Amino acid sequence: SVPQWVRADEKRVRQICINLLGNAIKFTAEGSVRLVLRYAREMAHIEVHDTGPGMTAQELERIFEPFTRGDAAATSGGSSAAASGGSGLGLTIAKMLTDLMGGELKSKSVVGQGSVFQVRLFLPELHLPAPASQRAGASTKLRKGYAGARRKILVVDNEEADRELLVNVLEPLGFEMRTAASGHDCLDLLAAGLQPDAVFLDLAMPGIDGWETLRRIRAMAGPSSGTSPQVAIVSANAFDRGLDNGLGLPPEDFIVKPVRHSELLDWLERKLELVWLESAAAASAPSASMQPMVNPPRDEVIALQALVRLGFYRGIVNKLDALAASFPACTDFVDQQRALARQYQFETMQAQLQSVLNESPVH
Repeated sequence: SVPQWVRADEKRVRQICINLLGNAIKFTAEGSVRLVLRYAREMAHIEVHDTGPGMTAQELERIFEPFTRGDAAATSGGSSAAASGGSGLGLTIAKMLTDLMGGELKSKSVVGQGSVFQVRLFLPELHLPAPASQRAGASTKLRKGYAGARRKILVVDNEEADRELLVNVLEPLGFEMRTAASGHDCLDLLAAGLQPDAVFLDLAMPGIDGWETLRRIRAMAGPSSGTSPQVAIVSANAFDRGLDNGLGLPPEDFIVKPVRHSELLDWLERKLELVWLESAAAASAPSASMQPMVNPPRDEVIALQALVRLGFYRGIVNKLDALAASFPACTDFVDQQRALARQYQFETMQAQLQSVLNESPVH
């Protein structure tokens, strides 16, 4: 039994949980990762269990120090510290944020069996008069594309998963995406003639970091050039937002990992002066928008809707692949639903599928 609303710094709580889950997944080659939540007397108890390689007592003593990883991971066949990548700061940041909130973060582990990270946070319950109506009244933008010329975006991050996340969110909306795994790769692409409209730049990268990369991007553009792209820093460290970076980058040009889709799209809207479209058909080619969308048979839509209701992403993707193969005329329908699935817009999918069922005759 947990409360519906608590008073807390949402971004800090979110980052603590994601950092602990990310660490567990990174070092768990097989088995499971489990998040357990208990709440009593306004105290939240959050535990992340994994079946990874585990750690010795000596490793546990320094696991929250910067750039520290358990040596057991290096000797486990499936997941070495080197292979896992990352900056080695995830647990350190989680510990710092927990301490800042007056909480407690502890860990216990057994070599060869796995680890448990335990967080205790004081999160007082809030009793709001009508939370459901507040959620319904919140202003949400349904963004499925944008008007005008296609915009190019360059994502610079040494973590492949972080690069792919941004690509999966933005590419279905019509952006032309390019990626670079380091600052040097980014500068090579720009020197070769790539002219992105916007750059999402990680800070902690091998070689030259994000700050130096940004300095060189601006130097390449030159003071009198009007071709310098809009740049946002995408960093796992929330403290970077408030630091004097020496480059005049304002706090609104910082996006904190884990990235929220709405924050990402709001930033692009402001910087690129985008006009969002509310239908996928309007975002596609003019010839496509003149064709009515062909929907699959009713029983197929019902089956897809059941998977969406469960939030079963892999099942949804497999079902859409099957629909594309069995009903080639439904390509637009499949593409529209696939784009929403990639953004985990399950509520939007549910509403659209229900609309299809309400309009379509019984087969």
